Amino acid sequence: MTARNAVWREFASGEALASGLAASVAGNLREAISKRGRATLAVSGGTTPGRFFDALSHEKLDWDKVTITLIDERFVPETSERSNARLVRQHLLRNEAARASFAGLYREAPDAAFAARAATAELQSALPLDVAVLGMGGDGHTASLFPDAAGLQRLLDPATPPGVLVVHAPSAGEPRLTWPLSAIVAARALYLHIEGNEKRKVAEAALSPASGLVIGRVLEAAHGAAIFWAPAG
Repeated sequence: MTARNAVWREFASGEALASGLAASVAGNLREAISKRGRATLAVSGGTTPGRFFDALSHEKLDWDKVTITLIDERFVPETSERSNARLVRQHLLRNEAARASFAGLYREAPDAAFAARAATAELQSALPLDVAVLGMGGDGHTASLFPDAAGLQRLLDPATPPGVLVVHAPSAGEPRLTWPLSAIVAARALYLHIEGNEKRKVAEAALSPASGLVIGRVLEAAHGAAIFWAPAG
């Protein structure tokens, strides 16, 4: 099924989705390495990607030529259970993928703005991203592009320079570090990874031009995206 800029891939289970997404992403990484000698993969945190990370970690490719980073991060150290970097280290940076390089967004710094500048400086040469894998909240947010974020228009402006930005939003809790829309939609391969009927309804609504949902703005601005979906469980 296709809609606007998005192609739907539906799977019978979360396990099948994880395997299918891992195979597709691994193919993108192999292609990037073949063409440019290196590849950059940006992944999301949350409760959904664990099985995908586990599956991807077993894919055979030149992982020593891959840099893994994050779509967004909470301004917390890796010792925190809320750290996306911690999730990546536990589920992705092992098995075959243990040879990949990891460049997270958090830095031990006086504030989130300092960390954002440091992450931008380190990762600027890795842009555009070869692969970006997004998640989505029930409110339609993706990355840390929350509907109630201060400065949301800058975060969603395609003309915003593609550097890591700080997000303050009541619904987010602690400050966040995120790539803005401009960096996300420039990825050579863009995926939205969701599970469950409720999130499917949100994603389908986002594909309507009048939805106003953040994920809809991202999909509209993207050159193309693949939505990988399976029932919850």
